[in-house]
Amino acid sequence: MADPRIIIVGAGPAGTRAAEACVQAGIRPVVLDEGRRDGGQIYRRQPDNFTRPYAKLYGTEAPRAQALHETFDGLKDRIDYRAETLVWNIADGHVRTATRTMESALPFDALLLCTGATDRLMPVKGWQFAGSYSLGGAQVALKSQAVSIGHKVVFMGSGPLLYLVASQYVQAGADVVAVLDTAPYSARIKALPDLLAVPSVLWNGVALTLALKRAGVMVRNSVKPLEILGNAEDGVSGIRFRVGAGAEQTIACDAVAMGHHLRPETQLADLARCAFAFDPVTRQWLPERDGDGRSSVAGVYLAGDGAKILGARSAEASGRLTALAALGDLGLPVDKGEMASLRGDVGTYAKFARGLATAFPWPAEQAGVLPDEAILCRCEGVTAGDLRAVMRETGAKEANRAKAFSRVGMGRCQGRYCGLAAAELIAAQAGVPVEQVGRLRGQAPVKPLNISIGDTDA
Repeated sequence: MADPRIIIVGAGPAGTRAAEACVQAGIRPVVLDEGRRDGGQIYRRQPDNFTRPYAKLYGTEAPRAQALHETFDGLKDRIDYRAETLVWNIADGHVRTATRTMESALPFDALLLCTGATDRLMPVKGWQFAGSYSLGGAQVALKSQAVSIGHKVVFMGSGPLLYLVASQYVQAGADVVAVLDTAPYSARIKALPDLLAVPSVLWNGVALTLALKRAGVMVRNSVKPLEILGNAEDGVSGIRFRVGAGAEQTIACDAVAMGHHLRPETQLADLARCAFAFDPVTRQWLPERDGDGRSSVAGVYLAGDGAKILGARSAEASGRLTALAALGDLGLPVDKGEMASLRGDVGTYAKFARGLATAFPWPAEQAGVLPDEAILCRCEGVTAGDLRAVMRETGAKEANRAKAFSRVGMGRCQGRYCGLAAAELIAAQAGVPVEQVGRLRGQAPVKPLNISIGDTDA
């Protein structure tokens, strides 16, 4: 009898540990990853000709990053690893992929979606100017190109990634002018019981903040962003904000990196027809799964931050747990005791993640007060005023109906960057709960394709 065909999408922490479990069970999985090298976003590898030490690249997470990379290196001759491969659709029991020269349809017996996360962005007036980046984009520039996004950089938003990327920039010698956190410091005190679930990670976060202050970086909490200053010709020139109810302040800078924690990359789960449910803690729609990672669709499994943001450490545990669940469902022997232990680990990280959501809340109210002239959807150039006008004229209160009339979320990012903020704006304008607005439906292809590729089956 032929071995079952297991496909893993993603070569980050969850995908690597899932692949390791499959190999240990005697299965050669197919590992598909859009990146040029493994590691995912959090443990993104530097190019081959770069020689920066792990401690400079990954800070407190350097040992875990190195261990994950070494694990993947040891798996390469025992897996079917396909780098620079975009998974653009899932339908009829097949994964549709595309490289620069070929398009393929791969059948599967079990599909493990370890798709990771992307930035969760709240629009600010002026964020369309050159020099405005997401936190993830700023991190990619540093890790993959060894460059700073500007000469004088401001980091703005909330969440652990805000402090991590800012500290990485300081470590690299960049001029970090300020870290502007929209969350009140009191929220961290409230979240402390949950954050103590993983004290080592909590201390890492405290250490990052202290290191930034020792480096002379201005760190402010309870920030209300007002405007990224600049123009279309010269790009960013500064940022205007308010701390609490205080007076307006302006900081000169030529680059801003922004983001509010992360959001799961759920487009493939949507195309696989997985059921979704609204998570009131993070105010997002997330794919449903059981305690071992099984989705609502037989044969489709969800692991890591692509299902729910629980962090890289949880991703490693859930990646392995989900792979063991898939192997067991396919009739292969698995260690039930190990699975129980991994469930406990994931549960601990889930408690910590709940604390992070409390400590660094998504500033939903910011969407409701966006000025009409502020760009909401950068891909299509749709302003907050455009969306409000569509709602007044058509009565649209549901995300996809508003999208159809306004083009919000119709660009190449398919609403990844504007969709959550647009839902909050619609909810504020209509006076309804954000869950009633719904979510933008995923569409294939999930990202633009090269129209010159051929069509082959594998």
